[in-house]
Amino acid sequence: MADALSAYPLHWPEGWKRTTTGGRRPGHFGKRRQQRNGGYAMLEDLTVTEAVRRVLEELQRMGIDRQDVVISTNVRTRLDGLPRAGERAPQDPGAAVYWQEPTGARRCIAVDQYLRVEHNLAVIAATLDAMRAIERHGGAAILERAFTGFTALPATGAAREWWEILGVARSCSLDQARAAYRRLAALRHPDRGGDAGEMAAINVAWHAAQEALRGAR
Repeated sequence: MADALSAYPLHWPEGWKRTTTGGRRPGHFGKRRQQRNGGYAMLEDLTVTEAVRRVLEELQRMGIDRQDVVISTNVRTRLDGLPRAGERAPQDPGAAVYWQEPTGARRCIAVDQYLRVEHNLAVIAATLDAMRAIERHGGAAILERAFTGFTALPATGAAREWWEILGVARSCSLDQARAAYRRLAALRHPDRGGDAGEMAAINVAWHAAQEALRGAR
């Protein structure tokens, strides 16, 4: 992208509300490692490198070339412009991902509600995955509406927790969260007259619920 967008330090999108330092919370994102004895998969700590990989893979699935992506954080970058591994966690853990689509349209998703850069990047990757799900079910027009709805969300106030969006207790089981997600998806999906931006938020909440509840097994 030929703009004055910086990968380092963080280039926060104009007009997007920032989360206060006291308003940030721990994330529950990780990667799974299958135990050799065949037991439950263990949840390992997520790294910045793994989180960046998730973001780039989701964008690649959307047909976005690496050269058209800028991942902007307060983590110093490597020669290829991506965040370095092993760097000290910055005081401001926000992350913003900018990309340009083949049509020329420019997009951005920025998240700073979690305490660590890697967790904010993981939310962006999960959001991109949710957007692709909308595209698969509703087509390009639905995806466009979803992006329009999503970009308005950060400026409206503090983000709701996943259990608030799904309408369940924080201590619920994964099956209860899944049932709530399916019920909401049946009501809010754009194919059934629902709002695309709201459906995107429900999908992101479901991804967060899976990360939190599967890790609690």
